[in-house]
Formats: sequence, C-alpha cells, structure tokens
Amino acid sequence: MQVIENLKQLFHQWAGEEVLTVSPLPLSGSDRKYFRMQSRSRSAIGVFNPDLKETRAFLAFTRHFLSHDLLVPAIFAVSEDQSSYLLQDLGNTTLYHLVKTQPAGAPLSVELQTHYKNAISELIKFQVVAGHNLDYRDCYPRQHFDKQSLLWDMHYFKYYFLKPNGIIFDEQLLEDDFGRLADILLQAKSHYFMFRDFQARNIMVHEEKLWFIDYQGGRQGALQYDLASFLFQVKAGLTPEFREEMLQYYLHELKFYLHIDEKEFIKHYYAFVLVRLMQVAGAYGFRGYFEKKAHFLQSIPYVVNVMKWYLENINLPHDIPELGAALIKMSDLDIQKPDEDNTGKLTVNISSFSFRRGIPLDYTGNGGGFVFDCRALPNPGRFPEYQSLTGRDEPVIKFLEGKAEVEEFLTNAFNLVDQSVARYIARGFSHLQINFGCTGGQHRSVYCARRLTAHLQATLPVEVILKHL
Repeated sequence: MQVIENLKQLFHQWAGEEVLTVSPLPLSGSDRKYFRMQSRSRSAIGVFNPDLKETRAFLAFTRHFLSHDLLVPAIFAVSEDQSSYLLQDLGNTTLYHLVKTQPAGAPLSVELQTHYKNAISELIKFQVVAGHNLDYRDCYPRQHFDKQSLLWDMHYFKYYFLKPNGIIFDEQLLEDDFGRLADILLQAKSHYFMFRDFQARNIMVHEEKLWFIDYQGGRQGALQYDLASFLFQVKAGLTPEFREEMLQYYLHELKFYLHIDEKEFIKHYYAFVLVRLMQVAGAYGFRGYFEKKAHFLQSIPYVVNVMKWYLENINLPHDIPELGAALIKMSDLDIQKPDEDNTGKLTVNISSFSFRRGIPLDYTGNGGGFVFDCRALPNPGRFPEYQSLTGRDEPVIKFLEGKAEVEEFLTNAFNLVDQSVARYIARGFSHLQINFGCTGGQHRSVYCARRLTAHLQATLPVEVILKHL
C-alpha cells in the first residue's frame, strides 16, 4: 500500500531507523487513516489525510497550541505534499475508555471526576487563552461557527436522521424553526476558539496527564458549544447531577478569565446542548444508516435516549413548534440499545416491516441474518373485512392458518433459522436478526414474525425480541 510506504519513508527520515511494525488504528468518522509505527527504539503515529486543507488547519492549530504549552501531540515530521505526517504516540487510553470501565449508572470514581475537572480547566485555556491570538484564517471549512455552520448541522439532522427514521414534518415550518433557533444561538458571544468536537474520546490519558487531539475542525465560536459536547457526550453516560456539577465548575473556573452573566450563559448553554445533540444524531445517522458503520448504528439509541431526557427536563427555546414536534417523535423512536453486558445467550431480534419503508437496520452492527419476503403469500389486506386488522387479530390468523402455502413457507423459514441459530449458539455469537416483510407490514409479516417467535421460544434456548415496525 503506497500510503504505508510513504509513511515508512517519512518515519525513517525522522528517526534514522527502519520501521519494524505498522499497526492500523481504528477508523473514526473521517477519511483520515492512522497507524502506530515502531522501530527499534522509537514510536510515532503516522497519519494520512487526503484533505489537505484539513491537514493544514490541524498542523497550524497544533503549533499554536504548543506555543501556549497546551498538551497536544508533538509534530515529528510532515511530508512535502502535507498528505502525511507523524505525531507523538500518546498510547491507547482515552478518557472515554476509562469512563466505560466504570459500572453502568454508577457515580464516577474520584480519579475520573478529577480528570473531568482538569479537562474543563484546560478547555478554558484552549477557548480563551489560545483562542485570543489564534489566526482564524487557518480554520477549515469555515472561520466562524456562524449561521451557515448552524444550518449545516440542522440540515444534517433533517436529512440523515429525521427522514431515514420516517419522522414526518412540514418542510417549510421546520426550516423556519431552524432559522429562529440559529438566531437564538448567535446571540451568544462567539469570539473564542471552539474545539468543535471536545469529547472524552478525543482526550488521551498518557503519563498521568490529559492530552487533547482531533481539533482540526476548530473555528471561532461560542464557549457553550464545547462544554455541551463534553458533558452531553451521549455514550459517556454521565448522570444529570454530575453534568450540573461540572457546569458549575466550568462557570467558577471561567471567572478567572472572563466576566460573564451566568444566567444568560446557561440559557444559551442548553440551546447549544440541543443543537449539539441534533448534530450528533445527524452524524450517527449518516455514518450508520448510509455508510453502514457498526459503531455509529450502535450509538443511535443513546442519542435518542439523551434527547428524551432533554425534552423531559429542559425547556425548548421559544417559538420552534415544528422542530419541537419532530424532536418528540425522535424521542419516541423504539430503537433498542445493543446488549453491552452480553451474558453469552443468543438474542434473536425478529421484526415485521413494510417493504414501502425499507428493510429494518441491524442496530447491533453485525449484519447478516434473514429477510423473508411474505408478499407471495395470500394477502388478507385485499379483503375489506381484514383491512383494519393486523396479523395479531384472530380473523387474520384463521385466514392465514388455513392456507397450505403459508405453512410450507413457514416450515422452510423455520428450518433455515433453526440451522443458523444452532450454529450461532455453538460459536458463541450474541445476536441474529430476522425480518419478515410484506406490502404494508400489517398482516402477513406480522403473522409470520409471531409464528417464528413462538417457535423459537418453544424449541431453542434463546432470548427473542419481537418488534412490529
């Protein structure tokens, strides 16, 4: 691979030693590629980024932050065309990783609470101190988190989350609300450095210090956005009480640098929490629904749950009724979280659906499984007496039970599923998804999904989750 060869050559020029091992690091939500590169006595992170403007922003920011003694990775070498560069190796441990080692729902350890406070103190230095004399002409794709940037995030949410989930809204009314929400956010002072993606995944814990990465999308913006990103990182699972405590800690520390109106700051803070959650939902939708990346699919239930908390506990900004209605529909989505504490028992997710709406996604990210097309079966929906009923109602059940082709179809489906379930159990797999589709998702698919559920529950040691979409 030419990318690796170029990085090896760059490493040799820097270290004077041949590369012995090259290990690709997990992909993020971008096109950047990362590799841990090691020689006999040295180590570095090799980066390839085809987006040269983004690379130039990252390199310029890094040099500026280093001049302010902020803990960001040192730049060891940059290729002549700037598509490749070497960074200080900060290890593998992120603050997010440490948070996820805590028991779910339990208060953070004293050590982690200290890390959060230290991260907040450093965030203010990025925003206010380093942000004061930073050359914002280096920003990419925009110098300011302005109305255009806000609308981009809101449209991301509309096209990649609301629409794929079938959430109905009035297009013009929603656009009007987007404009009003953007105007509210732009009332906040915005001449500070905005990290843009300040979250626990982008904070490394190395040599007992916190180091900060992934700020190439930074620009001039409001203070509240980064704090909202950090405290409302949806998979970190911070408790509302801890989020409030850290908000107050931020306000206390900020007083050493700026005089602010706390009431006004908090009002704008929760508006930025809302737009950040919308941006995250849009990003998860794009990377999950469209690019089929498992990590992002598995993350979608978390942003739905945090949005539900927000709507139940925080007043929405004034005069955005169409957006508010769409957010309520979002919070009502029935998307199951993946089982992160899998006990080894196979979970079979069975769904009925309408082909008009598309095949259901596998939110575990495993892919595979079965999609059974029930449209070749006799259709009760063609008869007036069944049109208001579903495959759960007795008249429809009797109609389908009396058809030999239905029993033959189900027998074949059961045999295929039984074979896979047996192998999945033997190999220790945790999830299998099975979908039954018909034209309207109302009669045949519902009936068949219920029949398979009953069959598996009666014959095999599996956990079955049935959903009628």
